[in-house]
Amino acid sequence: MNDFDFLVGTWQTRQTKMVKPLSGSDEWVTSHGTMRNYGMFDGAANVDEVDEPGFGFKGISLRLLDPETQEWSIYWVNSRDGKLALPPVVGRFDEHGVGEFFSEEDYDGRPIRVRYRWSGITGTSARWEQAFSTDGGETWETNWKAEFTR
Repeated sequence: MNDFDFLVGTWQTRQTKMVKPLSGSDEWVTSHGTMRNYGMFDGAANVDEVDEPGFGFKGISLRLLDPETQEWSIYWVNSRDGKLALPPVVGRFDEHGVGEFFSEEDYDGRPIRVRYRWSGITGTSARWEQAFSTDGGETWETNWKAEFTR
């Protein structure tokens, strides 16, 4: 229930994202920013706002735990378009403290599988990655990485 309690508080973040995912390009851009995170519902909900000036937007993540399945649904919205990205990525943390969350989406007109992965979690650091797969999860291209420190 309290899987995302580690995120509560203020973080410095270094985010690196691929300019053109799934294009064969290996061009990346980096931004440094901050994230403020709040726990809610006694640990069964979690929301944050990330400010990435180098990318020209702010974003909000909303995480909700389904008490029946014990799976988290993670929703994303950014300040550029104000639209809630659907579907959410859904998943859980394993016994090693690594969280993996998946969804089936379209990217540039083709179906993809999306994966968020949380790892390297300590009291003062955490890592998040986003990856896309065009072959149902057989292979992955990581296209966004975030390092959090405090």
